[in-house]
Amino acid sequence: MAKSSSIVDLSQAYAKDILSTKLPEEILYHSLEHTIGVVEAVELIGKESGLTDEQLEIATVAGWFHDLGYSETMEAHEERSAEMALAFLDKHHYASEKADQVKACILATTMPQNPQNLMEQVICDADLMHLGTEDYFEKSNLLHKEMSHTQGEKISKKQWMKMNQTFIGEHQFFTEYAQKTFGEKEQENLKEVEKKLKEMKGGKESEKLQRKIEELQLKLQKTKELTPTRGIETMFRLTSKNHLDLSGMADNKANIMISINSIILSVLVSVILRKLEEYPHLMIPSLIMTIVCLITIVFAILATRPNVSRGKFTRDDIHQKKTNLLFFGNFHSMDLPDYEWGMKEMLKDANYLYSSLIRDIYFLGVVLGKKYKLLRISYTVFMFGFVISILSFVIAEVFFKAPYPY
Repeated sequence: MAKSSSIVDLSQAYAKDILSTKLPEEILYHSLEHTIGVVEAVELIGKESGLTDEQLEIATVAGWFHDLGYSETMEAHEERSAEMALAFLDKHHYASEKADQVKACILATTMPQNPQNLMEQVICDADLMHLGTEDYFEKSNLLHKEMSHTQGEKISKKQWMKMNQTFIGEHQFFTEYAQKTFGEKEQENLKEVEKKLKEMKGGKESEKLQRKIEELQLKLQKTKELTPTRGIETMFRLTSKNHLDLSGMADNKANIMISINSIILSVLVSVILRKLEEYPHLMIPSLIMTIVCLITIVFAILATRPNVSRGKFTRDDIHQKKTNLLFFGNFHSMDLPDYEWGMKEMLKDANYLYSSLIRDIYFLGVVLGKKYKLLRISYTVFMFGFVISILSFVIAEVFFKAPYPY
């Protein structure tokens, strides 16, 4: 029985054996060298992206297995690779939960890539890291020859360059580290591909085709401009979540103040106020305590009291980008078709979309500032008022208590 700590070494030995002895000769790109490069990239990107040791182990094992399916089939090789991985891991008594994660990482490399978690993002970026490296064209030539052999038809250089142009243009690294490290070089490689493609152009038909390609690139560029990068999405998501968490904390603090002071008031009314005729010296301390509790409750309630706006917007508001459709107070009284139209208009305009997200965070912050300001007043009044009230009770008992009639 193999220990979990050695499963990476066992996977490495198994993968090297398969790729060295059973890989068809026409497989020039998805070779042992490619797999080793992917594993090294997984370790680099995984560590820089914050994977735990266990997650890095899973992603590394998936890296060794992700292309083993080519040894048996050209179609759906990822599924075959995943099956081979599961059989191997089961043989070595690897935890079934981890094995399933290895399988998911392998299947995530299927085109078009669709990773669902950080481990899958890491292996997807590692698999296509060559798009943003100096040896991109060398690797691209190997893949060109491999596809020409395996598909049974020759792919011309011009066709290949067009395919490369489209693929790189639509590709985007998933992890923040890969975006920063390989994104710039990927764009340089794309420009070089476009340059090579232009050099291959000739004649009127080629000029028309070039114009169509340029139009397609322009549309693709606009689509990219409308699509927030993962870093920006993460920033907005975390900021909004933090604001909402702070708002929930403020409401909980206000509820604590309301509950405590309500209990104190209940005791004052039910016990002490009934005895004031017998103990008139407690009149002022009781009054102080009552006022303190009331003021504390009022400010705590103000901190949690919701403000609701009119809930309507006009088409002019949308055209002039004045309305934030991400806040319910601006649309809760609108009909669904009008709101749906407004949202679609906002999604067409990247600047309007970003502006709405920024405004949403800003006004959440404004509301939070008001909540915590009122809460601070409530807590301050309670803290000092409670101390003063207790001191007044002590003073009243010591200095103003009427002598007991014998």
